[in-house]
Amino acid sequence: MKGLVFLVEKRFILKKKVLYFVYGLKKSVQVCIWLALVLLSWTLFFDGKLKLSKDDNKFIRYVTRALVSSLAGAGIWLLKTLLLKILASSFHVNTFFDRIQESLFHQYVLQVLSGPPKMQLAENIGRTKTIGTLSVRSTTKKGKEGQVQEIDVNKLHKLKQEKVSAWTMKLLCDMVSTTGLSTLSDEIEDLYDEEQKDVEITCEWQAKAAAFRIFKNVAKPREKYIYEEDLLKFLTKEEVANVYPLFEGAVEAGKIKKSMLRNWVVKVYLERKSLGHSLNDAQTAVRELNKIASVIVLVMIVIVWVLLMGIATTQFLVFISSQMLLVVFVFGNMAKTVFEGIIFVFIMHPFDVGDRCLVDNVQMVVEEMNILTTVFLRYDNQKMYFPNSVLATKIIGNFNRSPFMGDAVEFNVNVATSVETIGELKARIKMYIESKPQHWSPNHTVVVLEIVNVHDLKMALYLSHTMNHQNMGEKNNRRSDLVFELKKIFVELKIEFKLLPQEVYVTYAGSAPVVIG
Repeated sequence: MKGLVFLVEKRFILKKKVLYFVYGLKKSVQVCIWLALVLLSWTLFFDGKLKLSKDDNKFIRYVTRALVSSLAGAGIWLLKTLLLKILASSFHVNTFFDRIQESLFHQYVLQVLSGPPKMQLAENIGRTKTIGTLSVRSTTKKGKEGQVQEIDVNKLHKLKQEKVSAWTMKLLCDMVSTTGLSTLSDEIEDLYDEEQKDVEITCEWQAKAAAFRIFKNVAKPREKYIYEEDLLKFLTKEEVANVYPLFEGAVEAGKIKKSMLRNWVVKVYLERKSLGHSLNDAQTAVRELNKIASVIVLVMIVIVWVLLMGIATTQFLVFISSQMLLVVFVFGNMAKTVFEGIIFVFIMHPFDVGDRCLVDNVQMVVEEMNILTTVFLRYDNQKMYFPNSVLATKIIGNFNRSPFMGDAVEFNVNVATSVETIGELKARIKMYIESKPQHWSPNHTVVVLEIVNVHDLKMALYLSHTMNHQNMGEKNNRRSDLVFELKKIFVELKIEFKLLPQEVYVTYAGSAPVVIG
């Protein structure tokens, strides 16, 4: 079997999809080939030339049928494994490739910016690490350090989802699942070491601390900003062109503030954490599906064995049929639920772990995904368990997969407000929105909705964020700043809310006045 694998490797060394399935199906193929060779040897040895008694011939026929049945069962098991491998490969490529590609590029940027500049790398002749290579150390299930894995970031950036191989996708998934987000050690004595230590980021506080170290490492001494020429000491021009837009507002400002870098590192950490949970849940779902499929295939193998061995008499078939009807009656609804859960998780797949969703008009964050159930975390951190068969029948909104989302602010002004003042109000709102291009899209509208009770103009401001509402805290902060700015404009333009004059009747219910004279 090892020789066969070697020949396939040598023949299809550039076809990584073939290699992926060769190694994935190695045991199943090995069993099939071994049984086929045993059956062939048995058939050639007892080819009818030997003169045997009836009992011996009957025994030989039973052994031959047993071998044929075993080979058929091994073939069915091989087919099951092959279909699961194809399903898992296509599912991971369609669902996670873009996120993995982005996450690994971000980790590469973190490692490069936290290490020595490229000029110093060039001076280290004996250094083994090459520019454009991401090096990470995996961890085992017991928490011990594993092997160092390297990946060419330039090739990774050029990969297309349609052309990525199953073998490459498996390596990328394993790299994200078994490694954490890390930066290089900033210790001076490690600057010229052959292998720098990785400092793993495990919480938001460490992410902010890593951002502070990176800023100190990249920016010039006593500088408050990072400029493009600072990044060129660490990255190529093409990489700088891809990195600069990652920092919110850096393109418009032409420089990177500490807050921009800090927010980006925290965002990268949270996305990597969410991606790791999503991959783990996906692998768990695939394992659960494998168990379910294995049970079904074992039943099929038993049926094939019975048929090929000639044991299936009329009484036996009647007994099996009655038992099957009983199983269907007892577990039919469960089987339907499992099938609907499989369709929901692997085909519909409306969300991933960490996505903010709207289910029954309630905003919740996906905490865990399984074959049968999905666990959500509500706004008050209460865990909500939904059967996937029920979720498949509901309308689900996904904030994380949505494009830039809109917002609206409604307010009332007095009907006596002049047209010029309203025009100035629109101009001031436009000026504010255009001054925050990293927060708001320039396209917006200020409209009059209706006249309320003759004395009020009900107006509304419709505009679009430069983000979706996945990060609800950031969305609320932006909206809060906008409302405060509107309040400031109202005060400066002396736009006030005034009630119409009201008639007031005053009556005197006391005793008659006393005249003192």
